[in-house]
Amino acid sequence: MLRFGPHAQQGLSRRGLLAASAAAGAAGFAPRAQAADGKITCLTSWFAEAEHGGFYQAVATGLYKKAGLDVTLKMGGPQVNGMQLLTGGDCDVMMGYDVQVLKSIENKLPVTTIAASFQFDLQGIMTHDDVNSLADLKGKKILIASSSNSTFWPWLKKRFGFTQDQAGPYTFNLQPFLLDKSLSVQGYPSSEPFEAEKMGAKVKFFLMADAGYPPYGTTLVTTNPMIQKNADVMQAFVKASMEGWRSYLTDDPAPANKLIRIDNPKMTEDQLAYARAWMRDNHVCNRGDAAKMGVGIMTDARWKATRDFLVEGGMLKPDVDYKKAYTLKFVEQLGVMMG
Repeated sequence: MLRFGPHAQQGLSRRGLLAASAAAGAAGFAPRAQAADGKITCLTSWFAEAEHGGFYQAVATGLYKKAGLDVTLKMGGPQVNGMQLLTGGDCDVMMGYDVQVLKSIENKLPVTTIAASFQFDLQGIMTHDDVNSLADLKGKKILIASSSNSTFWPWLKKRFGFTQDQAGPYTFNLQPFLLDKSLSVQGYPSSEPFEAEKMGAKVKFFLMADAGYPPYGTTLVTTNPMIQKNADVMQAFVKASMEGWRSYLTDDPAPANKLIRIDNPKMTEDQLAYARAWMRDNHVCNRGDAAKMGVGIMTDARWKATRDFLVEGGMLKPDVDYKKAYTLKFVEQLGVMMG
């Protein structure tokens, strides 16, 4: 395990970091395709947390080892450019995001999504408890990170008729939200609501995916040379990772949580429990297509929906071949069911 520094949010959201890294990664590409020995370095999307639990579980319980793999989880964070590290050869796989990968394809980067851990993006809007729906926020101030203007904010404006003047700056400090009941704020269900409730606030959380926001969550992204030269290794990695998610959400999560807290000592047991319960209860791995087709599944239709909203919002050129952003061959016959 590679350990990074303290968990301190620095004004760049997880989704914003991923989106921003797509352009930065275009600076250069150093092919890396040496995983034939089963050694894989996987870069996470943030500091170690429950949202990475399936991967840590696969390490802790020997699922990767059983598959003939030697996997190192390398933590991401607000100063870590995942796409740049992937295309620079510093990792073999990274936890990515559909918007980021589509932008990378636009920038001619040879990267491909090979699986989706979560059937939906976990991003949402936290409100005070007097709000009944996202539609109720029309005309009201919503605090968002500046980077969200290139991910979910254009979709929210189109979907609900929000206007740009509704967007206020979110600096990852909840005090403005707690002091002003007219405000709402972007967040993750395991983060902002957990912190707000600890401070005595009564809040609601509205998942954008429930209103049709199309991207997947916590995808696995690798390079085209890695797929071409190490397809069997990638297949084994995808399967063991999805088995890790099944184990983390349905069995004892203690093995993974122990490793998560080693990598990120500021992550508490109660927050891990809160996040895992939310993910389990909301079927992050086995909602929709995955309920019948298995954990990790992706479909052409979902990728096209994400492509369409980006093109309609002027965030992706219409002529980008979106099918280069993903391959279904590693997940179509995977058959990892939650049970």
